[in-house]
Amino acid sequence: MKIDKKVWLYGILLAAVILFPLIITNQYYMQVLILVFIWSIAVYGLNTITGLTGQLSLAHAGFFAIGAYGLGLLTVKGEIPFWLAFIVAIILTAIISLGIGLIALRTKSHFFAIYTMSVGFMIYLIIYKSNLTGGVRGLIGIPNPSPIGPLRFESMISYYYLMLFFLILTIFVMYRIVHSLLGKTFVAIRNSEELAQTLGISVMKNKLLAFVLSAAFAGMAGALYASHVRFIGPQMADIHVAFELLLYLLVGGIGTLAGPIIGTLIVVVLTQMLQFLEEFRMLVFGPIVVLLILFYPRGIVGGYLMWKAKRNRKMDVGVTKSKEGDARAIND
Repeated sequence: MKIDKKVWLYGILLAAVILFPLIITNQYYMQVLILVFIWSIAVYGLNTITGLTGQLSLAHAGFFAIGAYGLGLLTVKGEIPFWLAFIVAIILTAIISLGIGLIALRTKSHFFAIYTMSVGFMIYLIIYKSNLTGGVRGLIGIPNPSPIGPLRFESMISYYYLMLFFLILTIFVMYRIVHSLLGKTFVAIRNSEELAQTLGISVMKNKLLAFVLSAAFAGMAGALYASHVRFIGPQMADIHVAFELLLYLLVGGIGTLAGPIIGTLIVVVLTQMLQFLEEFRMLVFGPIVVLLILFYPRGIVGGYLMWKAKRNRKMDVGVTKSKEGDARAIND
């Protein structure tokens, strides 16, 4: 049986990621990749609402913070077992997003973006001012994930594989959504809400579902982040975090399956490489990002897919002309 080239490529990439900590023992590199895995999960959530349904949500950092603080408060102050608190934090984020989405999704276009940005700022203020969350001091002492049977999550390498597991799970779920009727419904709404309505699609219901799924992924990423760093503060809900997540998505490729992880990897690694410039690193990083977005408006993955589609069309045209030439030669 012939194996598709994509299967070989994905298999090689997966093997490389799995073997990475066994070959490269530098913990700094592992730390960077762990952050890439966590942020990628959040960006996949953003891609659900922004990439698939075309709704620009700027409350994503707020949902990320709700997941993080949900886990932190339940484990530190509620003394609830880690994995139960983890699940409850995700559910709590989804429920809060449901209430917000019922109002937010009645607006459209830039009004929706402004509304969600305001919601994100409100979440930031609540965390910043509340005594329950620790206010500006933040929340410390968040525990490590509890052991699962013989598996313990106390070392850097164990965290690496745990975050990798959740990233692979997220990609698998997103793959199933994108290639399902639900994913096609989301894309139909993104292309034309009016046409989707004429086809009998419940636009509000599906946009709300996409919004809640998006927030749930963000909440899961936030909970994983809190368990990794073990200290969280209100700055994680700041609007600049929401724009960073959007930047990761734009660079990788909005609406694509591989875009979130590729964009996050490139931007995070590039940012780390420019750390030595301190506050001047944006003088280098900024123009690079601007040029990338100018020449690849659909992101790196989107640009590659467009190039591949054009190449296939040219090849199809060439084959068609060749067949027409052969047919004329036979007739002559």
